[in-house]
Amino acid sequence: MLTWCPCCCCPCCGGESVAVKACMDVRVTCSFSYPWNSGYPWYSSGELFIYWFREKDQHTNDAVATNDPRKRVKPETRGRFSLLGDPNNNDCSLSIRQARLSDSGVYYFRVERGYDVRYSYRDKKLNLLVTGKPDIHFLEPLESGSPTKLTCRLSLACDEPHPLLFSWAGDALDAMNPDTLHSSELTLTPRAQDHGTNLTCLVTFQQVTLERTVLLNVSYAPRNLRISLSFRNVTAFKILQNTSSILIPEGQELQLLCVADSKPPAQLSWFQGSPTPEAAPISNTEVLELQYLGTAEAELTCQAQNPLGSENISLSLIVVSPPQLLGPSCSQEDEGLRCSCSSRARPAPSLHWRLGKLLLEGNFSNASFEVSSSSAGPWANGSLSLREGLSSGVSLSCEALNIHGARSGSVLLLPGKPAFLVVGALGGAGAMALLSLCLCFLFFYILKARRKQAAMRPEGVDDEDPVMGTVAWGSRKKPCSDSPPDQMVLSPAEDAPPPGEQEDLHYASLNFHEMTSREPQDQEATSTEYAEIKTS
Repeated sequence: MLTWCPCCCCPCCGGESVAVKACMDVRVTCSFSYPWNSGYPWYSSGELFIYWFREKDQHTNDAVATNDPRKRVKPETRGRFSLLGDPNNNDCSLSIRQARLSDSGVYYFRVERGYDVRYSYRDKKLNLLVTGKPDIHFLEPLESGSPTKLTCRLSLACDEPHPLLFSWAGDALDAMNPDTLHSSELTLTPRAQDHGTNLTCLVTFQQVTLERTVLLNVSYAPRNLRISLSFRNVTAFKILQNTSSILIPEGQELQLLCVADSKPPAQLSWFQGSPTPEAAPISNTEVLELQYLGTAEAELTCQAQNPLGSENISLSLIVVSPPQLLGPSCSQEDEGLRCSCSSRARPAPSLHWRLGKLLLEGNFSNASFEVSSSSAGPWANGSLSLREGLSSGVSLSCEALNIHGARSGSVLLLPGKPAFLVVGALGGAGAMALLSLCLCFLFFYILKARRKQAAMRPEGVDDEDPVMGTVAWGSRKKPCSDSPPDQMVLSPAEDAPPPGEQEDLHYASLNFHEMTSREPQDQEATSTEYAEIKTS
């Protein structure tokens, strides 16, 4: 039976495996017993010899340590491996001084006494592990793009000279020639992505491999700039995949976040337009808050800078909005009816007129009408002059549109001499319903006035409309039809005044203020506010 307690300089630490650093001392406390009850003779008259052998060696080979003067000891362990204590007291303790890497291996113990007692304890062996690490030397700090020389060394003064095989491993070496990775010296040009990666040097000799790993600390200029956007009341930032330009609803408040990878950390600044050496930043923080953009388009640049360099990223903000319509408004002039209309939108809207089913746009004139249009910034302006003799009972509308929406406003030319009803700006599906409501309301107003005047007029006087002149309304029986307005306004030919009679010009106008478009689900509940009704 064999027991031991491996120790480092003493005290006892126990176990069958012993680990020691290269060039350090270790003592393995060991005791044994001989199985004399198994029929083996145990003579006290003979001298007891004990031996330690490497596992692959036979007991006929040289031992690494023994008290037998007739047995040779291996040259590489002579003077360093020695026995401790008295074998006659069953003590097989072993001392190892200045352990070498080549000492690593498995050892077994053997006893001999005379010719009858010869026994090897192979059921319990000693596993000796001598550890050591090479050193990696290089100048710090490492900078991206700057070549750096690295050296791997294994310095063990207690070991005998022996050939060493060097090799390198690590993600930073993936672009290098593999033939250059088997040397104790290495020239490395670190990259920004190599920061935080491992670099390992391995040293192999006599089937023993030692290694040393270092964490690369690489400084690099700012890179991977990216901008994130967040609108008002939204806490999370969304990374912009395409930072060339983005569309911003007019009046929207937003925040822009600029982030860069760099070491050391970069100073982040925001500029209006492209930064120049003399340009002053509008912000020196990573977050830029924008409450209102006064222009249709703004170019912003984020600059990241540290001692190793700088990088810029630009973003164009384009303010967009659907058309807002002012008008149309019409006035009677000597040469006829003149109407004007204006619209504001981003991008600037296109503006055109519709007279019935006829589309009028651009700048031109003929015997019946004259059209002119102009634009300046987000505004588009148009005017339309209608000549004398144009038939009434048709609709006249001004329409403005851009890629973000459309608005329209209508003017109804009422029967009789040129008279008109200004309906106002409409948008969406509610325009037709609102127009029908206006006609119904106007019809009841006219009918009430006629009845009042008829009650005060002597019998036999012709029924003459005090508001619209001698205009016959063929739709009095059904004033609130669901038909489109242009179908409700009929021709005045049936009740025209006798030739030669002078008819006064009468017209009515209905002006709406602050009309708003509703969401689709609210269309049924749409209400219209109006300010005044004028007649003359």
